[in-house]
Amino acid sequence: MQHAVGAPLPPHGPGHVPGPVPGHGPAAGWEHQAQHPGPPPPRSLPPQVPPAQGWSGPAAQQAPVPPSPETTGHVSLPPGGPVPIPSPPPPADCGTGAATLAVLLIGPAGAGKTTVARHWAQHRRVPTAHISLDDVREWVCSGFADPQTGWNDQSEAQYRLARRTCGFAARNFLANGISCILDDAVFPDRPVVGLGGWKRHVGPGLLPVVLLPGLEIVLERNAERSGNRRLSDEEVAGIHGRMAGWYGSGLPIIDNSQCDVETTARILDDVLARALKSPPAW
Repeated sequence: MQHAVGAPLPPHGPGHVPGPVPGHGPAAGWEHQAQHPGPPPPRSLPPQVPPAQGWSGPAAQQAPVPPSPETTGHVSLPPGGPVPIPSPPPPADCGTGAATLAVLLIGPAGAGKTTVARHWAQHRRVPTAHISLDDVREWVCSGFADPQTGWNDQSEAQYRLARRTCGFAARNFLANGISCILDDAVFPDRPVVGLGGWKRHVGPGLLPVVLLPGLEIVLERNAERSGNRRLSDEEVAGIHGRMAGWYGSGLPIIDNSQCDVETTARILDDVLARALKSPPAW
């Protein structure tokens, strides 16, 4: 039901003060205060809060400072340059001690290099990172070039990209005082692509060590793997045969055929301690 303009106002009751008439009173929406005879009652004021000590008003707003290109969040990172040859640990130290170093653990599929590298990194007395080339390669989800389907230009390109990514990560870890160990199946008959690539991406201070158990052990461990990391027996045998070319190369070689992971990691630490005192020529 609609009311016409100028509809009658509510009846006046006792003490009621009539409101404004349209067109003759204050603007609409303004509440007219009733007038009472005599002085107005005192108004209650809110309690006064004393100002805080040393406070002189709101601080002036300052424009935010844009982050520097050399910072990540609020943590400034040193530049990641090539890794220099590390200094040998003090003679009193057992193994590598507290030395900051970069290690490349080489071995065929099924040699246990990823497990040994992770165990060695986890049990050092100083911060140490483990960087697995296979893990980085598998960051590519859609379009992953699986070498099991055949080695081609695309799988080779993804392999090179993963190696550069691992080298970049290693340099950043080392620039911040964190040691690192990388693992990869590097072939001795491709020195420019293998060791040469790692040396370019990480630096001359990289310490390579070869993990090479017997063929029977490698076949047995490979059979326990799953997914695209499990290779055929023929492929494993072919890779193992090519890895035998590391004998006579001057690089330290560990045969962990009869060793568990903890023992192999301890042997690796001793080998690296000797390599720090007398770095291999590679």
